Parts: sequence; C-alpha cells; structure tokens
Amino acid sequence: MFLRDIYNKNEQVISFEVFPPNKNYNLEELFTTIKELKSLNPGYVSVTYGAGGGTRDRTVEIASKIINELKLQSVAHLTCVNTTKDNLKKILDLLKENNIQNILALRGDPPVGQTNYTKEIGGFNYAFQLVEFIKKNYDWSIAVAGYPQGHQENKNLDEDINYLKMKVDSGADVIITQLFFDNDYFYKFRDIALKKGINVPIVPGILPILNFNAINKIISLSNATIPDKLFKKLEKHQNSKEDIEKIGIEYAIEQANDLLKNMVPGLHFYTMNKSKQTIEIVNALNKGILLK
Repeated sequence: MFLRDIYNKNEQVISFEVFPPNKNYNLEELFTTIKELKSLNPGYVSVTYGAGGGTRDRTVEIASKIINELKLQSVAHLTCVNTTKDNLKKILDLLKENNIQNILALRGDPPVGQTNYTKEIGGFNYAFQLVEFIKKNYDWSIAVAGYPQGHQENKNLDEDINYLKMKVDSGADVIITQLFFDNDYFYKFRDIALKKGINVPIVPGILPILNFNAINKIISLSNATIPDKLFKKLEKHQNSKEDIEKIGIEYAIEQANDLLKNMVPGLHFYTMNKSKQTIEIVNALNKGILLK
C-alpha cells in the first residue's frame, strides 16, 4: 500500500523508524524488535539509510524482510549523499525488485569529517531533485522531511518551509518531521506550511528521551531544543537510568496525547531499535482511546 493511501483512511496512523545495526551485529535482534512492534498494528515501518549510504545493502535487506516476510508496509530511506543518478537508479530498481514502493527522500547530511554538503558529479544538490527523479521513473509514494525548528543549515523557518514546499510540489505525498520536544514548534510549523499551500499530511516525529548522556547529541543532530522544565527534571535524575527512562516515557505520552488531540494524521516514533518503551507509550495512548 502506498503512503498516500495509508494516510487517506480518516484515522490516525502509528508508524515506527528503525535503523540498520552495525554490520558486526546480527539482524535477528532487530527483527525480533520489529515483530514485537507489529503487535501495535503500525501503518508502516521505515528503515534509515546510513551516512553516505553506508548501510545501503542492510537498508534494502531489512525493508524487504519487513514487507515480504513480516507482512508490514516498509518505507526505505534514500539520500543524495556520495552517489549519482545512475547509482540511485540501481538502488531504486533493487528496491522495486523487493516490492518496496514507498521512499523517504532526503538530501542527507555531509559525510563524517565534512562540514558542508557537496554533491557528487552527476548527483543531486537538493532533496526536491531526488523527489522529481523518483516520480519521473517510478509510480511510487514519497515522504520527505520537515523541520519544526528549522534545518541545521537554515534556521529561518519561513525560508526553510519554502524549500519544503518545493519538495511537495515536486511530488512528495507526506511530510515526516524531525523530532521535537515542544509541540508549539510543531503547531507553528504546521500553520506556516498550510498558509504556504502545503496540503499533504504532516506527521510529527517523536523520540522518547531514554538516556541523559544522549541529550547533547540529540540536540546537535536535530536542532531540537528541550524545554527547561523537562531538562531540569532529567538533570535532577541523571544518575538513575530507571528514572530517566520513566521521565522520558511519561513526557512522550503527554506530548503524543496533545498532538493526537490536535488532529495530527498520525505519529512517527523514532524507536532507536527498542520495542519495550515504544509499546508502553502506544499502549498508554490506546487506553486514552485517542489512537484508532
């Protein structure tokens, strides 16, 4: 099923993101996690694409098994980094061979050690060009990324949303946002997008904070800020893994509940390849009879 159809059912969709583990790790543990998440009846599971395409083969393998063996819809991430149109076509053809027809199209971050993105000769500078390329060659459904607090390279929200509209006008069906911890940023982002004529589903991305030491990395990679009240609470309990996890789960439930009440088309959880905490959050939402 295409993403555009998944979000056309008049119900709020739950979905998950997983990432390919290091090549030294067996995939069975990840597939066990996905099987456990399947019990929550997600609309789809997306699979990330490592920096510079470093996990390409594993991304295809995981996304293929999700749809062909686990019988869940899968979405494969694809970036423009360190690749050409010809190489992208080969990857897309490989995805097609594996029955994958939903893509999250991204420009991608500069490879490790580089501060600025530089396209390959014969490659793309921007995500909207990748969207155009996919739409020209495949009758698929495409998601793109949105940034409620602006992109790391362009923190002018109004201008950044102009670039987002270019991606939608090029053929994107769905927007999945970068993680955020203050819903007001999402609502402002959504309002500006609507005023600019962006009418595709805008799906908020949720990341539960489960590790205090990971906070700085989360902020640096996502451009997201953490509300002072939440940070002080986490800081107070930073030496207790159990307390941090409890605070993170409770906050994610509160955040998700508020989003659902404000008519988002669904929730996309960044699971960090963990099922237990995600299941706890979604079960709590289900008890509130907000998530259909």
